[in-house]
Amino acid sequence: MDDETRYEAVSSRDARFDGEFFFAVTTTGIYCRPSCPAVTPKRPHVRFFPSAAAAQSAGFRACRRCRPDAAPGSAEWNVRADLVGRAMRFIGDGVVDREGVGGLAQRLGYSARQVQRQLTAELGAGPVALARARRAHIARTLVQTTDLPVTEVAFAAGFASIRQFNDTMREIYAGTPSELRAAAAGRRQRGAGRAERSPAAGIPLRLAHRGPYAATEIFDFLQRRAVPGVEEVRGARGGRTYRRTLRLAHGTAIAEIDEPRGTPQRRRPPAGLVCPAARGSAGGWLECRLRLTDLRDLSTAVQRMRRLFDLDADPYAVADRLGADPLLGPLVTARPGLRSPGAADPEELAVRIVLGGPPERAAELVRAYGKPLDAPDGGLTHLFPEPGDLTGGGLPGPVRALCAALGDGSVSLDAGTDRRATERALAALPGVGPRTAATLRMRALGDPDVPVPRGPGAVSGAGDAWRPWGAYALHHLWSAGLLPEGELPGPYAAPQAAVPARALVG
Repeated sequence: MDDETRYEAVSSRDARFDGEFFFAVTTTGIYCRPSCPAVTPKRPHVRFFPSAAAAQSAGFRACRRCRPDAAPGSAEWNVRADLVGRAMRFIGDGVVDREGVGGLAQRLGYSARQVQRQLTAELGAGPVALARARRAHIARTLVQTTDLPVTEVAFAAGFASIRQFNDTMREIYAGTPSELRAAAAGRRQRGAGRAERSPAAGIPLRLAHRGPYAATEIFDFLQRRAVPGVEEVRGARGGRTYRRTLRLAHGTAIAEIDEPRGTPQRRRPPAGLVCPAARGSAGGWLECRLRLTDLRDLSTAVQRMRRLFDLDADPYAVADRLGADPLLGPLVTARPGLRSPGAADPEELAVRIVLGGPPERAAELVRAYGKPLDAPDGGLTHLFPEPGDLTGGGLPGPVRALCAALGDGSVSLDAGTDRRATERALAALPGVGPRTAATLRMRALGDPDVPVPRGPGAVSGAGDAWRPWGAYALHHLWSAGLLPEGELPGPYAAPQAAVPARALVG
């Protein structure tokens, strides 16, 4: 996209590009997402930025109407396998906050200077600025949705001092934390009690997504696989709540996600770059609540749930590529916004997939080796066992081999890991093999670019014609009953060489 095309997207308030780029207005000093409802500024007064951090570094403040810091993340980082794509996934998972730029560089296998140079060249901001933008968003969320003291908010968000926190909030949001809290309180309905907004009741969040979202299918998918004790789904179809426990860096959490009520719009997203009709399926959000034992884990927990529900996907790009296929076109039209669920805990999911069998089999593992919660919460009673607890005798050999590899570092399922190298390492483990490794690459590593080889019968496959959205092709085939759910068509072999980074399609 060039700047004139970006301006066209801004003029039509096209939400398909929220999170893909940001624009700033030089006369007001404010930056926005493309779908901002404010009056479109004149072209000479507009500047474009590849990231919110770049706009902030240039001295622009976040718009209070469209809240650009809360836009869905760019789907590009889910696809790309290069340094920048991997770095963005690591930063989103909180690596810079926990380990610094040096830790990020070590995980990527590059020097800190090289990481800084490449991120700045492409995103207009280095890892520190990108992590700072992330911390500011966390802090604003806590200020506006909880009654935590401002001092606790500052350190929970990862700021080193109260002064740094206050300066950042004034710079990015043009207001002190107290002013932001007062403004948020004025927007809330009268009578909202403090208990409803306290961490004990769960931090309320809206997890944004772009385009249509096939919520029924993803809640069905997760409900069929819910492991008793660790996960549960409450309520009836059309109004369900998915709940699960999480093990995080500083503590634990219970996460709840509500299924949106109502029937999604069943039509194919419009073709072309910018179209006013796209506003009818511009996007939305999932209601989420997080109860954390340590608030420093907030951003990591949010990112885990976004990956599980595939909230940073680009359904328009997926539809443009797969919708042109004779086999998949009708399926895409029937289920717009179908997602490819990821993992809230990649190591947990890997153990479950390698273990195999129904969810009750994994539940037996949880009861025998999982850590009980201090107090049961509905059907949630345990944390899933850590890999280090699953290497002893009495367990299936493939599970022991996987957990040993995770423990000694020969296999890593971190957010920014090299996916192809990890798939090869997984395929080499005894009892795992290429087909299971491909499934783990798709779900545990959240890779949408999983090749779909030719298969028998009606599923002939399309090879590279479906890339980089092979994972979504599989979910369409499963949902339509053309493949048994979870089965991968055709022969699979371990990947032999890395594939160059690919640009998004559409």
